[in-house]
Amino acid sequence: MEVKAEKVLPYGGDERGKGEQVREMFDSIAPAYDFMNRAMTMGVDRVWRRRAVDAVEAVRPVRVLDIATGTGDVAIALARRLPGVSVTGIDLSEGMVEIGRRKVERAGLAARVELRTGDCLALDVPDGSVDAVTVAYGVRNFEHLDRGYAEMMRVLRPGGLLCVLELSTPRGWLAAPLYRLYTRYVIPAVGRMVSHDVRAYSYLPESIAAVPQGEDMCAIIRGAGASEASARSMTFGACTLYTARK
Repeated sequence: MEVKAEKVLPYGGDERGKGEQVREMFDSIAPAYDFMNRAMTMGVDRVWRRRAVDAVEAVRPVRVLDIATGTGDVAIALARRLPGVSVTGIDLSEGMVEIGRRKVERAGLAARVELRTGDCLALDVPDGSVDAVTVAYGVRNFEHLDRGYAEMMRVLRPGGLLCVLELSTPRGWLAAPLYRLYTRYVIPAVGRMVSHDVRAYSYLPESIAAVPQGEDMCAIIRGAGASEASARSMTFGACTLYTARK
């Protein structure tokens, strides 16, 4: 299956691969990232994150891998909710990870949460070594989506849980046009003022529109070796929670 999101680039005229461009973009916006997440979603991202943590909690994991961890929000939320869990977060961007490490220290979770840089398409993690893999708002940034999911399946133990949060496009007669207006005009304008990266928050709605959604995403996850893949739409379709088992 052709994945349009793989062709959507942060800096369109740049000849570098998507992974390199994504790393530069997130290094650029790292200082503004947490503020923009809260502002863009009006705080609803916290609700979405709780739903993902609920799903992970249900399988009682001991070791969790958080891919595209960014500034560590999901990793921290998991460690706070699940006292016996150790979480490793991996992200391409050193700028994002460094902010995340400071947040982990402030939360007093450094003994159980490790954040490090790495390639999500070639994880430095042993086969079958984690009980759950989480990804929040990251898979649309992958240069090769099928390879990313194959890596997730590789590191999961048999029966382990995959939990993916990804932004999606509302389809309701009222929600859809309001969403288009908000993402195409309001978010890029605010993003330019706050982050000073002209392209980053224009790339956001473009990548959301291009990423596979619903059953199309579930089909890719199953193609990587998962079973029981399902999609749960939230907040009028603005975000989708995908879960699957190895």
